Amino acid sequence: MREKATYVQPGTEFNRDMNYIPDRITREARKPEFGPSDVPLWPVEPGRYRLVAAAACPWANRAIIVRNLLGLQDVISLGLAGPTHDARSWTFDLDPGGVDPVLGIERLQEAYFKRYPDYPRGITVPAIVEETSGKVVTNDFPWITHDFFHEWTDFFADDAPDLWPRALREEMDEVNQRVFTEVNNGVYRCGFAGSQEAYDAAYSRLFAALDWLEERLSGQRYLVGDQLTESDIRLFTTLARFDAVYHGHFKCNRQKLVEFPALWAYARDLYQTPGIGGTLDFDQIKQHYYVVHTDLNPTQIVPAGPDLSGWDEPHGRESLGSDLGISRRRG
Repeated sequence: MREKATYVQPGTEFNRDMNYIPDRITREARKPEFGPSDVPLWPVEPGRYRLVAAAACPWANRAIIVRNLLGLQDVISLGLAGPTHDARSWTFDLDPGGVDPVLGIERLQEAYFKRYPDYPRGITVPAIVEETSGKVVTNDFPWITHDFFHEWTDFFADDAPDLWPRALREEMDEVNQRVFTEVNNGVYRCGFAGSQEAYDAAYSRLFAALDWLEERLSGQRYLVGDQLTESDIRLFTTLARFDAVYHGHFKCNRQKLVEFPALWAYARDLYQTPGIGGTLDFDQIKQHYYVVHTDLNPTQIVPAGPDLSGWDEPHGRESLGSDLGISRRRG
């Protein structure tokens, strides 16, 4: 996403604006079983929607991974913005001529303005855009991936994993909430703290959560249950950026990911799972944070390090679960 209040406000703590376009895409535009339902509903329809994401963004990376694992590549197209953007919008500078080949636009902002000419908030990824109208449908990132799983089942690959096992959903909700507030968002609270007191509090909360995760994952292969779930994907996209960006750029520097034995092995396990590791581009990740966040890095110098060559090393976690830890299901 493009952070919607990232600039450091002296004397304050970072608060993420969680107001997004709330529309949902559901089977036959039905009322969804989970989550907000008193919102505009759009029907599941192959070929109608385009997921606009960016490899640099952890929230968008989650959507790319879920789309891959479920096998939705042929029914939901993917547009990728470049790693850097200005105050206006993500741009399609990776595409020939700087134009998305399907939507025909240079800036994601254009899709937002086609639907809301005076859209007042940040232009964020991931976003779902209707291909024919070019209008944004939703940018509500937690529900985009949730609905990929619950509403697009007719189009899953035969070996698609059960990312939301019914028996684990209550525990997943609890774990996801703690991971989001303390880790996914916790690194940002450190990086964009506006006072020493706010930073110290954020730092303590972040590493308390990482210590909890280290202990939890020392005895089990996956975050919830004995299989890969969306809870793992939500945590992974932050862990994958920890040493490359958050440790230095966001001052989350008590220790690196590689210095947590269980968390580092767990992250490598997920990275080596088909459909996950290949979505990462560490160069784009570093370019995004160090170039875009000029309030934190006014020189826009992108560091050469750290050494990120260890992701393919054996993780040794096979004894804690099945080979891939993926519970297979058919649509």
